[in-house]
Amino acid sequence: MRFTTIRTTDGTRAARVEGEELVLLPQADVGALLASGEGWRDAAGDERVALAGADFAPLVPRPEKIFCVGLNYADHAAEANLPVLDHPTLFAMFHRALIGPGDELVLPDPEVTDWVDWELELGVVVGSPIRHASPEEALAGVAGYTIVDDISMRDWQTRTSQYLAGKTFEASTPVGPFLVTPDEIDPTAGLAMKLTVNGETMQESSTDQLVFGVAELLSYISEIITLVPGDLIATGTMAGVGHVRTPPVYLADGDVIECSIEGIGSQTTRCVAAATREKVSA
Repeated sequence: MRFTTIRTTDGTRAARVEGEELVLLPQADVGALLASGEGWRDAAGDERVALAGADFAPLVPRPEKIFCVGLNYADHAAEANLPVLDHPTLFAMFHRALIGPGDELVLPDPEVTDWVDWELELGVVVGSPIRHASPEEALAGVAGYTIVDDISMRDWQTRTSQYLAGKTFEASTPVGPFLVTPDEIDPTAGLAMKLTVNGETMQESSTDQLVFGVAELLSYISEIITLVPGDLIATGTMAGVGHVRTPPVYLADGDVIECSIEGIGSQTTRCVAAATREKVSA
């Protein structure tokens, strides 16, 4: 089964994909759908709209928690000249970083950073609470999988030993369009992953190259804190990021990024130059 969150004239709505149509559900988004309880897969809706042309919002617009995993592909660790550790490298992201899978990526003011890089990642969305769970128990709590492009501001990321500053710039991380349930896809089987920029392949690998798999990651995190429905885990990226190329390659105005994961689909993001900065006062 496939679910998504779309924008409508009345706000966002969760929807189930049925062929070339979307069945609109009562909940405002996929996060709210998952929080509605065990029967979320069978939620009913009477209104249908065409899948083609849908305006996709971030799959889960306001997750309680977003965990990201660093250096979770050995080839990416090697290209960054960093070791693969015995435990997952975790850092956080905040929901204001999320954008829809077809939204424009407004690049930061160049005076702030022009070191804007891409990272295709398998996203995992939690469907039921997970706490002190074995890997098998943790896997049973997965609602499904999606696509995350962890856009990274590399100079901010490397200013200190903590990654967060370069990883959670506002409106920088496309997520979606679909949540695909585990009965349809299995990352351990090796899902092909590919990212292109302006048609040129930059990243290409498979989920069978994950150092720490989905079950292991969720079990590990569940010893730290309870994972709840709608939480998002970005499981890490493979080799091919722009920052470590010679010379480095960063995103610029007009660049088009396409991310695809086998069995989930694809997302396309166009980069646009920074607009006049809006200041928000208390």
